[in-house]
Amino acid sequence: MEATCIATAPVRADRTEKGRHAHMGMSVTISAATEDDAEQILKLQYLCYTGEAERYGDYTIEPLTQSLDGLRAELARGRVLVARLGDEVVGSVRGAVDADGTASIAGLIVHPRMQRHGLGGRLLTAVEDSLAAELGARRFRLTTGLRQEGNLRRYRKWGYAKVDGELVKAAGVLAGT
Repeated sequence: MEATCIATAPVRADRTEKGRHAHMGMSVTISAATEDDAEQILKLQYLCYTGEAERYGDYTIEPLTQSLDGLRAELARGRVLVARLGDEVVGSVRGAVDADGTASIAGLIVHPRMQRHGLGGRLLTAVEDSLAAELGARRFRLTTGLRQEGNLRRYRKWGYAKVDGELVKAAGVLAGT
């Protein structure tokens, strides 16, 4: 039901989205989430994962059953970023780093009206950069549904590739070689 993506090298600190200055997504700010964002993140999560639940015929997936208290606990123990358009949370992503330097990235969501403007890529880059710089991540693991062809295509575009049943981010893409 899920595919895992792994990045195997540190992220360059100078990554930018060239040629995207006019995109609507560029007017959105990305920052660390606070406990005050929890309710908006939970509502956005529900909106974004309902389609996946329909595809799998399973409405018991964790993003749809997570409680507000559960999300608040996740905010307290991990790295959660939000994308804001004014006061509205229009995107989010989560990450944590284990003892061997592997970062797990999950919950990459963008409001449907904000999709296709580069915001998902900006969130992914921001969380990778933050996890590498601040928590010492050396490789990254993403998870997405196997039936999520659009997500799989985007992850390939962002340097991830399917290897031995997992999606792996090529070191050359990350290192800029």
